[in-house]
Amino acid sequence: MTKHTTFLLSSAGLLLAAAIWGFAFVIVKDSLDYIGAVWMIAFRFTIAALALAIIYCKKLKFLTKKAWIHGGILGFYLFTAYLVQTIGCNYTTAGKNAFLTTSYVFLIPVFLWIIEKRRPAFYIFLCAIMSITGIGMLALGTSDTGTVNIGDILTLICGIFYAIHIIFTSKYNEHHDPILLTVLQFLFASIFAWICAPIFDGAFPIEQIQNPRVIISMLYLGLLSTMICFVLQNVGLKYLPSAWASLLLSFESVFGVIFSTIVLGEKITLRMGFGCALIFAAVVLAQVLPEVLKEKRK
Repeated sequence: MTKHTTFLLSSAGLLLAAAIWGFAFVIVKDSLDYIGAVWMIAFRFTIAALALAIIYCKKLKFLTKKAWIHGGILGFYLFTAYLVQTIGCNYTTAGKNAFLTTSYVFLIPVFLWIIEKRRPAFYIFLCAIMSITGIGMLALGTSDTGTVNIGDILTLICGIFYAIHIIFTSKYNEHHDPILLTVLQFLFASIFAWICAPIFDGAFPIEQIQNPRVIISMLYLGLLSTMICFVLQNVGLKYLPSAWASLLLSFESVFGVIFSTIVLGEKITLRMGFGCALIFAAVVLAQVLPEVLKEKRK
């Protein structure tokens, strides 16, 4: 296989992952009418953890005590991020949920600045201003309320935990097999969800899980949106420049808005459209500019 073919297939894989993740916002929004947010997370990560563990069962014997600890930490951050995002989706639109989640792109450099004293490049501040402006236009763009609702706030909090999760994942991947670490964080995320679900959502949803619509949705979220997208993302990151890979994955928010408009009939005002455009432009600049500047220095 030529490098050009590998590049095209890897790019197509990441774009497919972005589309699957984008449609997942629609699935989550629809499923919340049938099943509680925490039970949904429990089923999602249980399916993903079991499927991935079966596929890579031969590698499980290499797990160490340190890997279990790090997997537990990542699982906690992952569970918390999905918890506030899923609950937030219950109070806001799937399209807004998709775009507001991308706030983690700008939070990562800020957190690294705080933790490692690494000051972000100048363009990060520019992108952050663009993003904050876009978030304001998007969150305040609905004609019916004109205010930021609890769903918008929870989604932005989700971005904080996503950023922390990505930072620690990058750190722990240096010491462990990324696949084993992923299996563990899926496992721990599901354990946290099983513990919290009865508290937040009540008794086990026996009737709901017999609903074919719910079964299909959980399989989609567990196998496609979680496990398959992880594989596509890792393969893509292996063969593609990080800036290009991140750019393709950022289309998740665009697909989220497109699918929520087509499937759920969500309306986007002109102000919200400008907000989405600003956020997406900020994400693109934050991911492409580092590579451009690096090439200029060479």
